[in-house]
Amino acid sequence: MKPISELKVKLYADGADRADMLRMYANPLIRGFTTNPTLMRKAGVTDYERFARDILEAIPDRPISLEVFSDDFGEMDRQARRIASWGGQVNVKIPVTNTRGESSAPLIRCLAQSGIRLNVTALLTLEQVSEVAAAMEGCSAGYVSVFAGRIADTGFDPVPLMSAAVRILAANPGLELIWASPRELLNIFQADEIGCHIITATADILKKLSLVGKDLAEYSLETVKMFRDDAVKAEYSL
Repeated sequence: MKPISELKVKLYADGADRADMLRMYANPLIRGFTTNPTLMRKAGVTDYERFARDILEAIPDRPISLEVFSDDFGEMDRQARRIASWGGQVNVKIPVTNTRGESSAPLIRCLAQSGIRLNVTALLTLEQVSEVAAAMEGCSAGYVSVFAGRIADTGFDPVPLMSAAVRILAANPGLELIWASPRELLNIFQADEIGCHIITATADILKKLSLVGKDLAEYSLETVKMFRDDAVKAEYSL
């Protein structure tokens, strides 16, 4: 197993808790940040722009992806341009479709041609990857986020699909594939092995980085001790 420091895949922290984000910022292994309206709501964010501007000021030198939240393409366009104006490190997240299943490809193409750095999100199929890659053709930089964790949730192995996505995006070296919504630390090594450019992970997963390479016999003993300690603290008896 490679040490984390030797992995080629870049680690991005996914979340919206300010304290967690700043802790991750202090870790040089964390190369960027992503968030979305669901994570922001979970973290208790009530003022979108205030939160975004605050975190962009606190983390000025690493890419941060911020998502539009309209369901109307015209309004998405307006929001994307406003969000992009907040800082040079901003990547604007555009969902691959709206809630009616209508493709965002025309909007993606328009924004990309305007020079706005995009992170196209919520992809789960190779057809979507191909469509987005075509819409972003010629981009000097951009992200394509495939939700490998959600693919795994359906019982499908995401690795073959993610490998194919890497090959599709290879035609445009400006585009980077993001392995999004990982479910376990192992996914970092899987993403690295197939040549995926970036993997996003929540703070809960990233906290497990210290376990990489840990002796399994030692870990087994720690687990046994944990069970015993908790039984004693609970004062169980039979």
